[in-house]
Amino acid sequence: MSDKLLPTGSPPAPPDVTPPAPPDAPPTVAPEVRRRRAELVRRIARLDGAADAAEVFAQASPRLRQFVAFDAAAWMATDPATGLPIAPTRIENMDAAEPSHCLLLWEREHLTPDLNLYRDLARADRPAAALRHRAGDPTASPRYREFVAPLGFDDELRAVLRVDGVPWGTVALMRRQGRAPFTAAETALVASLSEPLGEALRQRARRPATTGHRRPDRPGLLLFDAEATLVSANEEAQGWLAELPASPTLPTDLGIGVPLWMAAVVYRARALAAAPDGAGSARVRIRSAAGTWLVCHGSCLRAADGAVTTTAVVLEPAKAAEIAPIVVQAYDLSEREQQVTRLLARGLGTADIAAELFLSPHTVRDHVKAVLHKVGVSSRGELVAKLFAEHYWPEHADGLVVRVNDG
Repeated sequence: MSDKLLPTGSPPAPPDVTPPAPPDAPPTVAPEVRRRRAELVRRIARLDGAADAAEVFAQASPRLRQFVAFDAAAWMATDPATGLPIAPTRIENMDAAEPSHCLLLWEREHLTPDLNLYRDLARADRPAAALRHRAGDPTASPRYREFVAPLGFDDELRAVLRVDGVPWGTVALMRRQGRAPFTAAETALVASLSEPLGEALRQRARRPATTGHRRPDRPGLLLFDAEATLVSANEEAQGWLAELPASPTLPTDLGIGVPLWMAAVVYRARALAAAPDGAGSARVRIRSAAGTWLVCHGSCLRAADGAVTTTAVVLEPAKAAEIAPIVVQAYDLSEREQQVTRLLARGLGTADIAAELFLSPHTVRDHVKAVLHKVGVSSRGELVAKLFAEHYWPEHADGLVVRVNDG
């Protein structure tokens, strides 16, 4: 499942704690557990602006292990709009997972009803759940029968790392057969970390793009057959893949490693093709190693009899309209502040924004002041440039003219 596995020692025995209520661990939690949880949150909050999501995972995982024992883990960043996984990904101690296991996992995630699916946890009151605690008999779960148990594990604790209901990452913790299952208290502790870890990932979306990376001139195209096996890819696709952060990949006969998160896009596209209404989007926005935004979208092709035969995946630079929602959310702007910011980006002045949103000019100016403060700029022109221009390829940003009406 990963070409870089992270060895660890034997984890400590699960602590005996009283279930806390997220987002904060209450005084009833054992003092040592409370101290270690607080240290994890402080360490994540102190990460500087240069740290990426991989560093968030690297700091969080060993500290979490100190008070919620686990034998293996999978940490993934996600597209906040679709909840689909993106790079970077951190995989620990799943050396027995073959590529077929990984494909099966994502196929079941999107095409088979099951317990504790990430999309369900993203909407749940508590964004974390343990398989055995939830199911009683875990064999009722296809994922347990076909993925968890065959790899030698006996329980799985999943969580979605979200802020204000928006998913920025996920984590799955595993315990081997013979170990005690995850307790309700441990599940609650992990749930209490959803928001601080989600906030750390959200802040990573604020990093501007850097220079020094080559980029292809045209969109990359990859074709997958009905079994989700890569059968064809153009040179541009290989160029784009080289721009992405290091991530677990699936080997192919073409000699191209397909990122694990891209398999999720393929299966999401197939799930949409099978749905009566086709609602949803098989697309993710992902940052390159240089910090710029790409969009990866998948769609299914059908034969004359209507059967899905091929899934086409396109990888290309993201347009401003595609990255704006993510970048704006990263700065914790309210819905009204987001509306004002979008209109500012279109060049509207205070009076025009007031008329568009049915607000007074004074209220619009208050919203603009709040947005400028949150983003850390002093003018409307700086605001638009920081939210949008800094997240394009530097070659594009150099020629970008930002028109802003300061009236």
